[in-house]
Amino acid sequence: MSDIKGKLYTRVGTLYNVHKELGPGLNEKIYQGGLKTELELQNIPYKREYTVKPIYKGKLLDAEYKLDFLIDDDIVIELKAVSSLTDEHRAQLFNYMHLVRPKAGILVNFSSKSCVLERYLFDSTNNRITTMTGESLYRNK
Repeated sequence: MSDIKGKLYTRVGTLYNVHKELGPGLNEKIYQGGLKTELELQNIPYKREYTVKPIYKGKLLDAEYKLDFLIDDDIVIELKAVSSLTDEHRAQLFNYMHLVRPKAGILVNFSSKSCVLERYLFDSTNNRITTMTGESLYRNK
């Protein structure tokens, strides 16, 4: 687990770089473009608007989600440009994490004066999402 924590630390730096360069108050798509450019400049592998189809009782549903970014194939990043992060934003990230089963997820809000980040870990053994300190937040059955 310390491996992913180290990777999270360096990947969070890319998010801060984007906020430092672009500043607060722009449209979410602008920050997505900025992050795409930053990831390319740092040669970090990513998938933008990564498509995931939910499964119900073993069957793919005729629906899809588009994650903002999947970094290194094991970190989901959900970008927001809102006045404040809400439980609905967290639930969106948590649902993506349960669908993709990455090692971690980051919810980031670029709208405030300073970049606001929330980091979460995915415990695939127990199918739950935890804080960085191990506090269990959400468990999918």
